[in-house]
Amino acid sequence: MITPEINPQPATAAMLQVSNLNVYYGESHILRNVDLSVQPGEMVCLIGRNGVGKTTLMKTVMGLLSPRRGDVYYQGAPVTNRPTNQRVRKGIGYVPQGREIIPRLTVEENLLLGFEARPGGRRGNERIPEEIFDLFPVLKTMLPRRGGDLSGGQQQQLAIARALVGQPRLLLLDEPTEGIQPSIVLEIEAVVKRIIRETGISVLLVEQHLHFVRQADRYYAMQKGGIVANGFTADLSQDVIQEFLAV
Repeated sequence: MITPEINPQPATAAMLQVSNLNVYYGESHILRNVDLSVQPGEMVCLIGRNGVGKTTLMKTVMGLLSPRRGDVYYQGAPVTNRPTNQRVRKGIGYVPQGREIIPRLTVEENLLLGFEARPGGRRGNERIPEEIFDLFPVLKTMLPRRGGDLSGGQQQQLAIARALVGQPRLLLLDEPTEGIQPSIVLEIEAVVKRIIRETGISVLLVEQHLHFVRQADRYYAMQKGGIVANGFTADLSQDVIQEFLAV
């Protein structure tokens, strides 16, 4: 299993802390006073109906959007004003909604791009770690194929694998099971749980698939740009499921 580089941090520091985050698109107030945390080795799931601000929150954590008010802390240090590339090289991995692999590049070339996320960047002589193929065996058989020729489930596996090549300490997954057949959903669930168990990385997950949501340790529910409920996924009530999940 790929072992991420671990930076010294206070024992009490959250891997991710979002504090009083307010984000606007023009004058439209999208995120409202959002507070959220992810502890080391923890999987936290963000739930809510479409259009409530989940992807906006993920993009803000990555530095793709800037908050008007509020702060983002990674391993106890503020990163609110740091550009995306610095956040990535500090150890924040991101698999966006829609996967965003590069369709004209081969599977191998897509995976090699993952080295850009490591602190020293890509040096040009890297080899894809075998641990990646242990997690996603199908990718090894498809290295010469163009990413755009893969099925949706295979592209999702490629996107997650590419992020893992960068050795993140925090992995953001935005709707990783969207549009994927049920058997592949279960495979992705199992891989994410295995990654957490074997590497101790933290995961912030946006998800609508109830079985996957229940694999997380805790959840935050969003509505109209704010956090309106949170707790342990083991305690998810039927009322919360019906209100915040598209099941």
